[in-house]
Amino acid sequence: MEVPSGPQPLHPSIAEPVSSFAHLMFNLRHAFALSLLLPAIVYLVPLLLNLTSSSARVESAPNGPRGTAKDATFLSSRSACSSDIASDTATMSAASSASSIRRIAPLVIPAAGRHTATVVFIHGLGDTGHGWADAVSFWRTRQSMNEIKFILPHAPHIPITMNGGMPMPGWFDIKTLVKGADEDGPGVLQSRDYLHGLIQQEIKDGISADRIVLGGFSQGGAMSIFAGLTAPVKIGGIVGLSSWLLLNQKFKDYVPDGNINKDTPIFMGHGDRDPLVLYDLAKDSEKALGSMGYSVTFKTYRGMQHQACAEELGDVEAFLSSRLPPKGH
Repeated sequence: MEVPSGPQPLHPSIAEPVSSFAHLMFNLRHAFALSLLLPAIVYLVPLLLNLTSSSARVESAPNGPRGTAKDATFLSSRSACSSDIASDTATMSAASSASSIRRIAPLVIPAAGRHTATVVFIHGLGDTGHGWADAVSFWRTRQSMNEIKFILPHAPHIPITMNGGMPMPGWFDIKTLVKGADEDGPGVLQSRDYLHGLIQQEIKDGISADRIVLGGFSQGGAMSIFAGLTAPVKIGGIVGLSSWLLLNQKFKDYVPDGNINKDTPIFMGHGDRDPLVLYDLAKDSEKALGSMGYSVTFKTYRGMQHQACAEELGDVEAFLSSRLPPKGH
């Protein structure tokens, strides 16, 4: 049998553990094609035939930082990418047009020391908050993160049109991958309200709004940008990885009076070979945000597809450290 060229997905039983993040290319299970493969292959065979994936399922390092979950994640053995700088269960209900959405409580990774800041990091389509627990381990290898609590919310199972209408974890429906297609406005707004609720709860618990950062990957990154810039309080920063600007034609309609997050720093990272959330879409989103006066730092990761690499995670760590420096005692 001919063996396809390039790195290929490995079954968990044959994937070997990896001990160093310095030589890893994250290819997390939030990759859209992999998310849709198991539940709806019959609907997506034409799409999948055009995609390549380089993922391996491995167990997380057993000696990770205290307070992190020992969850599995998708990794590949490619080296860190290079870049160019271009500028346990609770139920929560929210009303929707058809029915209530059931949510489970987020995965919470407490601060290793005194809690003075919070990062809410939002996973992509088909994933759960657990999929980013290893990334948190990576970010918390330095003591500069000791005062940060991480909240990793789980998307509800909702029907996804691109998945033949079958339910899967998602923050909003995706109807097609075609640029400029109709977006699920009600779903976006519903998830926005949920994320705003998480922010408000942190404030009630004593965390200053400017010590809260929203971040996410893919669909979750798109939600972090939208929810962050439309938040009713000024937050500390926004991270959008492999993502885009939602509802861009009507975006200004959702910005609160006073545009309180006009100066909130935004970090966007994207691979120039992303076959799912196209690089051009991300660049167009950066330009749209810039034209509205928002402060965006955009980094291009050469050769990276719909994934996150060690270099990108290092850049996110630097961004978080700059926005949420330790306050000390």
